[in-house]
Formats: sequence, C-alpha cells, structure tokens
Amino acid sequence: MPELPEVETSRRGIEPHIINTRVARVIVRNRSLRWPVSKTVDRKLLGETITSVTRRAKYLLINTDGGSAILHLGMSGSVFIVDRDTPAGVHDHVDIDFDSGKTMRFRDPRRFGSLHWSKTPLQHKLLKSLGPEPLADDFDTAYLWEKSRGRRVSVKQFIMNAQVVVGVGNIYANEALYLACINPRRAAGRIALQRYELLVAAIKDVLANAIKAGGTTLRDFYGGDGEAGYFQQQLEAYGREGEPCRRCDAPITAIVQGQRSTYYCRQCQT
Repeated sequence: MPELPEVETSRRGIEPHIINTRVARVIVRNRSLRWPVSKTVDRKLLGETITSVTRRAKYLLINTDGGSAILHLGMSGSVFIVDRDTPAGVHDHVDIDFDSGKTMRFRDPRRFGSLHWSKTPLQHKLLKSLGPEPLADDFDTAYLWEKSRGRRVSVKQFIMNAQVVVGVGNIYANEALYLACINPRRAAGRIALQRYELLVAAIKDVLANAIKAGGTTLRDFYGGDGEAGYFQQQLEAYGREGEPCRRCDAPITAIVQGQRSTYYCRQCQT
C-alpha cells in the first residue's frame, strides 16, 4: 500500500498544479469506498480555493479557507493530475475539477481509500490520536526510548504503531532496522538508549531517501506526476530472502511478524 514516502511524493506532485486554483466541480462516481463519501465533501469543496496541500501521516489534506478534504489512498490508490477532458477509467472514483482546466483524479482499484471533510482536520477522529511525524524534530531518541520502556512487543511492530510514530510502514521498518543493525524480533523495551539513537537516525534516513527517490513501486503505486518510484532499487533487506547481506554475506532471512513479512540478517542484526 502507499506509505508515507509515496503519499509525500503524491503531495509534492499535485500541489503545484492546484494551489491557488478554485474548485469548479466535484464528481464522485462511486461513494462506496472504505467509508461512504459524504455529499458534504462535494458541497463544501465546490467554489473553494486551494490554499495548500499538506500531509499528516498517510493522509493528504487538500486545504481551503473553509476546511480540508482528507484523502487516504488505501491499499492501492493513487492521486494525479489530468486535463479535464481526460476520460475516466473504471477505478477512477473521484474527480476534483479546477478553473485552471486541470483535474485531480483519485483512482482506487480496491476501494480501501477514503475521502472526508473537516473544518479542523488535525482534530478529525482519524488523525487526532496519531504519533509524531518521523521527519519532525519532536521525533527523537529520547521520545522513542521513553515510549518503548516496558514494551514487550517486538521493536518492528513497535515502530510500525501509528500511535508511536506515523508512517513507518512495513518496507521502511525492515530497512531502518537493517540499517541500525537491530534484530526486528527483539522486545522494544529491552533495547538500549544508544541503539534507539541509531534507529531514529535510520528511520529518518530511510524515509528521506525514499521520498527523494519518489517512493517504492511494488505493485501499482505512482506519484502525483504519474511516474513510478525508484526506492525499490535501493532496498537492502526487504524482499531479498536468501540473497547475501551486503554487510556480512550471510543470507537474508524472511519470517512473518504480525501477519507482515520481515527480512533481516541473523548474523549482523542483533
């Protein structure tokens, strides 16, 4: 599914095309997404001017003076810019037309995405309990170490908990733990402060590099400009079962944790 780097890539792709433009029309072809799309979205967006496009965790916020449309891409969704007269495909569920002649189109084959409206988006029920952004200054060693005290859950599941820190999806958790040389099976509460310093730095590095590369295309993710991401070419652990570790040549091991695939090196991740 699109993770934080993919959503940030989408945000950067669409914002230049829609900022300071007025919404001329909202077309919802299918309201049956993860939650039904309320007609409030259509009504409140119409005629509004886009002031910014921001991101909170894996949610895109299309901001206006009157409120914000909150868009989640779900498992297979993407958002991109097309000319207004571009024919819609079978999975193109929402179009937002602008007076510039451009359309922001939301495509979601599996319909696990969602679209909401809120006057105070950061207080919306889906966002208000989220942890800090991993690239923000308040996500630091002291914070993560303190949150981990007494936690028996594995460190991988710990950093994937959105109430601890947002946006560290499965691919990026694997990569960060590999970079920090930490065994993903270790209990979060039994990892020392110094090792959390390495992990925080690794999370920030992995996510920043993934954003720079345009995200990771594993199935059908494309950025806001319609281009595929290339971070997959830089993966050190994820998807490399049986291949030699690039540090020690031991084979990369694959296990399942919390119904998600985990890839790590038994020899150098301790």
